[in-house]
Amino acid sequence: MTPAPLPATDALGATITGTGTRFGLWAPRAARVELALVDSRNQERRVPMEVDEHGVWTVEVPGVGAEQLYGYRVFGTWNPGGGNRFNPHQLLLDPYARAISGGVDFRGPIRDHVPGHPRTMSTLDSLGSVPLSVVVADTPAPTPVAQRRALSQTIIYETHLRGFTKLHPEVPHELRGTYLGMGHPSVIDYLVDLGITAVEFLPLHHFVSEPFIAEKGLRNYWGYNTLGFFAPHALYATRGTVGRQVAEFKQMVSALHEAGIEVILDVVYNHTAEGGSDGPTLSMRGIDDAAYYRLTDNGRDDYDVTGCGNSVNTSTPMVRAMVLDSMRYWVTEMGVDGFRFDLATTLVRNRKHHVDHHHALKRLIAADPTFDDIKIIAEPWDIGPFGYQVGAWGAGWHEWNDRFRDLVRDYWRGAIHGVQELATRLAGSPDLFDAPGRCPQSSINFITAHDGFTMRDLVSYDVKHNLANAESNRDGTDNNRSWNHGWEGETSDEEINAIRRRQVLNLMATQLLAIGTPMLTAGDEFGRTQQGNNNAYCQDSPISWVDWNISPQWRGVHDKVRSLIAIRQAYSVFQPTDFAYHNEILSPQGENLHRVDMTWMNGKGGQMTEIDWHDGSRRLLGMYVSNEHEAFLTWFNSGAGDARIRLPELPWGRSYRVVWHSGGDGELPEGLLPAGARLTLPGRTVAVMRAEVPTSSLQLLTWEGEARTERG
Repeated sequence: MTPAPLPATDALGATITGTGTRFGLWAPRAARVELALVDSRNQERRVPMEVDEHGVWTVEVPGVGAEQLYGYRVFGTWNPGGGNRFNPHQLLLDPYARAISGGVDFRGPIRDHVPGHPRTMSTLDSLGSVPLSVVVADTPAPTPVAQRRALSQTIIYETHLRGFTKLHPEVPHELRGTYLGMGHPSVIDYLVDLGITAVEFLPLHHFVSEPFIAEKGLRNYWGYNTLGFFAPHALYATRGTVGRQVAEFKQMVSALHEAGIEVILDVVYNHTAEGGSDGPTLSMRGIDDAAYYRLTDNGRDDYDVTGCGNSVNTSTPMVRAMVLDSMRYWVTEMGVDGFRFDLATTLVRNRKHHVDHHHALKRLIAADPTFDDIKIIAEPWDIGPFGYQVGAWGAGWHEWNDRFRDLVRDYWRGAIHGVQELATRLAGSPDLFDAPGRCPQSSINFITAHDGFTMRDLVSYDVKHNLANAESNRDGTDNNRSWNHGWEGETSDEEINAIRRRQVLNLMATQLLAIGTPMLTAGDEFGRTQQGNNNAYCQDSPISWVDWNISPQWRGVHDKVRSLIAIRQAYSVFQPTDFAYHNEILSPQGENLHRVDMTWMNGKGGQMTEIDWHDGSRRLLGMYVSNEHEAFLTWFNSGAGDARIRLPELPWGRSYRVVWHSGGDGELPEGLLPAGARLTLPGRTVAVMRAEVPTSSLQLLTWEGEARTERG
């Protein structure tokens, strides 16, 4: 049976015409819909709308233009147990609104039912207590980035737009915490100098706080409580919320693009701010609860696989179309270069709520040329049945790799058995991602993110300290895989502080040198702390804001991170686009150079043996990577004591030079070390060595002859 064609979605939302504005809303089961035009005094004028055979309600209103505030009144059957929550007393946001003005008054009549009586419809009007949609005029798209980089050349920097500049001393006060603040030259210069190629912003779709957070006098800071899939968050505009946020978002994107920095949005299509059945009715719940949200089989309750009260129902074709329209809008009109999908598994559940990687949403994304060269990143899990889907997303998708995160944390705190899995993670996690259509860059290698400890806190706290969240320290994970190095929290003990800074460099080096796509968290490179809070979702405060008052010691850490990023970006050997499986390296003339693209060294002058791999006490591993032009040998030593290393001889290298290390000044030699030389690698240290390697078989034979002569 051929499915019925979908209505054209270009009729949806508010579109300015030559004589006025045309409004469109998909509400297929509504009995009547009225457009509500609201003026600056909160006075409302209602306009009846007409419906077509697809359930799209439209009306064109002459004389209405940009900055007009509006909403919808949707009439129909009230039967919450059957997924019908039509209540015309609720003024509803347009799901396609391109700007949103106003907040939620949590003391007002924002629920569609009488509190405490979920089956009884509320007759209190919500106008004045809920946000309003805004008519926005079309404006030119931002300046495009000169060239979108391949992920093999990408350094992702996850940051919170407001928090990154709220305390920035070089950003004017009136711009701090805004789109224009993020686009300020001092901010962009910092990112370029560090070597960042793509900024991944925490949610910038318009969002509101949850009622339980507001009741505590806090606010949702991270933004994972979306209310509008097409509207940039209004709070981040410098002034005005009737379209200014759109213009300033575009200005920020243009500024980043002109510096060669791509923009990735963390998008929350999996749930909305309407929460569970007792949450506020602000938009889609009142338009058609059963179409927009997943409900249990009996239709009485939300089917929640997000932990946020509801789950957007992408098995409904028109809801799927809305998600795709939103993505296209942000790429074509707002200039973004990629998406990170929060709780992505929710989006590929079918009508029976089962995970389906042949889901229509994935197929439509793959088929749309709009998305051909953008970055598509999944947070590959949700909390529902079989929600953990790391490694399963297939061609075109890239995934946050929590297996990398957990292993690297454990390795550097000494909670591992040998180095087998470390090698697997450093090699791009082929056990997860080596599949048709995939590459090492499918693995987004991260150690910290917005959710959890900062990297400084990871080496400073054994347990979370979340009392500021007003949940008696119950919120946030207890699975931190952290180590405080002998003292809980900040200390004046310089010995402890020195090892903590060293460990931050070790963690940074591991994610930057691993094959895959590295993602740094903003401020980790200079020791940002959240004072042990590992769940700062409600902390729009100095706990979360980046503190730019950087000590000289942490400035040194920053400088070393910057230099390591430069090394990674300068040498293609750290950017392979295929998995390495001990493949022989050939010269440009096709000669066998008798070395391989990747192998593992044991510190005894040779490659790891089976005995070495099965040694549970081993904490030392050498990662050797090469191509026809260059080779590097990186040593990882998470043990507390020094490791005595013998450098491998030809064909692996004629000589070696330490080009970067996580230790202090003078701890490692600066000059050339001949093959076979001894090297003392201090405990808890990463050392990157550039190997001098032959580029032809004749050169290899010549060098081997010279080496024999020297030995003889």
